[in-house]
Amino acid sequence: MNKMEWWKRGVVYQIYPRSFQDSNGDGVGDLRGICERLEYLSWLGVDAIWISPIYPSPMADFGYDVADYCGIDPIFGTMEDFDRMLQGAHANGLKVILDFVPNHTSNQHRWFCESRSSRTNSKRDWYIWHDPKSDGSQPNNWISYFGGSAWTLDENTQQFYLHSFLREQPDLNWRNPQVRHAMYDAMRFWLDRGVDGFRVDVIWLMIKDQNLRDNPVNPNYQPNQAEIHRLLQLHSADQPEVHDVIAELRRVLDDYDDRVLIGEIYLPLERLVAYYGKGLSGAHLPFNFQLIYTSWNARKISNVIEEYERALPAGGWPNWVLGNHDQPRIAARVGKAQGRVAAMLLLTLRGTPTIYYGDEIGLAKLDIPLEQMRDPWGLSEPGLGLSRDPERTPMQWDRSCNAGFTVGTPWLPLSRDHQICNVVALREDQSSILTLYRRLIALRREYPALASGSYFPVTADEDVLVYMRCHAQGGLLVALNLGDEERVVSLPAGIARAQICLSTHLDVQAVVADIRLRPNEGLIALPIPGRTSQCAVLRRG
Repeated sequence: MNKMEWWKRGVVYQIYPRSFQDSNGDGVGDLRGICERLEYLSWLGVDAIWISPIYPSPMADFGYDVADYCGIDPIFGTMEDFDRMLQGAHANGLKVILDFVPNHTSNQHRWFCESRSSRTNSKRDWYIWHDPKSDGSQPNNWISYFGGSAWTLDENTQQFYLHSFLREQPDLNWRNPQVRHAMYDAMRFWLDRGVDGFRVDVIWLMIKDQNLRDNPVNPNYQPNQAEIHRLLQLHSADQPEVHDVIAELRRVLDDYDDRVLIGEIYLPLERLVAYYGKGLSGAHLPFNFQLIYTSWNARKISNVIEEYERALPAGGWPNWVLGNHDQPRIAARVGKAQGRVAAMLLLTLRGTPTIYYGDEIGLAKLDIPLEQMRDPWGLSEPGLGLSRDPERTPMQWDRSCNAGFTVGTPWLPLSRDHQICNVVALREDQSSILTLYRRLIALRREYPALASGSYFPVTADEDVLVYMRCHAQGGLLVALNLGDEERVVSLPAGIARAQICLSTHLDVQAVVADIRLRPNEGLIALPIPGRTSQCAVLRRG
């Protein structure tokens, strides 16, 4: 197990820096705040932190509109603060993964300022410009992911520029070799500083159809959906040439030791796995968001797991995600009781798990009134429930004012239950969801079956999902009750008894002849074989 790459055996923890810890009282989290909480992350047991964008930005999309790829926005601190945070993380045994946003820049980036200055500027082709149609309309029918046309007319040069998101976020032209080289240099700037890898934002959008053809109409579009779903993104995303770009990104990282490339990709499984690249020359971990979109149903989840395992290319390493800064929190989707079961699922499946900050204390949905809404997507398409603010509320640390996040006014409101739902209270409670997360992470280190073992489905019946993680040094049985009624699970053939290692209720350790699952309970058990050898039972060596 020690020979495995850290990004295979480890647990990744996503930090949304605006909301993690404020150190200076301005109501926004920062790098010094992350430094203050490194002890907590080490205590929790995670192996790496992924930090959402901290680059200089006008904050039209809260950092995903980058104005300088080689700097730190003053709201988060200074480069010295970053170096101190990086050194502190490494001293605590934590790897640091930065968000990298290559599809688009801010419209205030100097590259775009030059590009839009004239049609003959040397950086004109660094972005995607096009003449209007003969009637003066947009070059094609593409839609921004935040609603409205993906094209904005520049009055000065009388051409449209493409923006897959806000008009303040013009798309770079990744068909231009100069753009590629400039972005690779930006990556090297951070790699030379010692960062351990990148999570690449919207990696599947980086290349567009060269002829800018119209996207076809989506026949299944419903009016209550975001406008982007009105069209099928056939020509504006997931183009074949993108894999050549990703292979180049990967080669930049391969020049350094022990780094990781993670790609954000919202695609069906059969297209997602192509992002591992030919001969695994693409992303080390194309993010797998299937658990976010699959119904909370044992059979459906089991089918997704097996479909994903079958689809993986030879040698491709799996990964799982329950939530992130763009998706409703897991406790908001399945409830707080099932949030504990979801934690056990995430941390016992084969592959690299990513935990979103706050999920380990059970943060759920917070309804944010329109007058307090900050998210540009929610504001641009009101009434559809698209705001991402509810999953970006501040971390809750203690019982003090503003839950220890800030001494100022938080940039987003806190959950009303922050007096009881906070790290200090839950750290003291040996039955809390925070204790459960910590013990699950510790089990991954204790048992090779969880860190590197194979996955073997046992049953998925009604609300019960049962599987085994199998390894030459021994296997583990995982049984999850996704419902609110008690269930009894017979042990697989050849297993006489099982030693319960961990319950999501954190109140039982016993040797049993069958598995009795209480409502909303998950169990991890160590099988005790009968006459049949354990290797035969597990079907793995």
